Amino acid sequence: MAVAADESALAHVLVDPTFELIPLRNAVEQASHLPAGRTVSVTASPSKTIEATVDLAVELEQAGLRAIPHLSARMIRDRSHLATILDRLSDAGVDRAFVVGGDTDEPGEFLDGLSLLRAMADLGKLPKELGCPCYPQGHPDIPEDALLQALHDKAELVQYMTTQLCFDPKAIGAFLAARRAEGIALPVKLGISGVAEIPKLLSISARIGVRGASKFVLRNARFVGALLRSGGIYRPTQLMRQLEPLIADPAANVLGLHVYTFNNVPATEEWRREAEAAARA
Repeated sequence: MAVAADESALAHVLVDPTFELIPLRNAVEQASHLPAGRTVSVTASPSKTIEATVDLAVELEQAGLRAIPHLSARMIRDRSHLATILDRLSDAGVDRAFVVGGDTDEPGEFLDGLSLLRAMADLGKLPKELGCPCYPQGHPDIPEDALLQALHDKAELVQYMTTQLCFDPKAIGAFLAARRAEGIALPVKLGISGVAEIPKLLSISARIGVRGASKFVLRNARFVGALLRSGGIYRPTQLMRQLEPLIADPAANVLGLHVYTFNNVPATEEWRREAEAAARA
């Protein structure tokens, strides 16, 4: 019975995962491979403006998808800029966002996601659905105690959290167990990689300004091993099998999946359909 429950839970989260898109030139074409009504998140990068993120989110929403723009605190100049962004999203019917701190070296008024969330609340412009990141394997630039305190503080202002890209199911499980024990009950989306080729992953990471992408890959031996065994193409099938018990555990409160597609939507969507069918078999 436990196995059947695991498979049912796995099929459920595979029905409509959040597919993350990077606002590159091919983003709209990539999104066209998804059925209407599916959920897509749109990242923010210091190599582009926050307006590029908002523009793409609005365009995808108008195309029939359910868009979640990433609002990067350090890319937003001040409260006036923030209010303009939130009004534009609201006018376009986008009443949701994912709030991150961001990596830009020249921030404006907001230095982190928590300060941006508090400003939204002060302005009376909190979207109805808000998410924030969490970090099962820590953050290269932020001490662990600061990360955890920020998550506790954000829990009052958001409706869910999403795990940083992670390939270690034990790290994810241990992180969630610890947060639940501390009283953080936020539902969680599990961040997994979609179908990815390592050269493309590194190339896109460099183009959008992700720091230390090569170090990230080298630190994740499981990821590299899976790539080598599969001819250089990673698919998250094995990771999903390992995450089945966690997904089925009510105490973990897994809301769904957040799939980092690296703008490789067709192959990732094909994998999703096959994985959902297998979970239902």
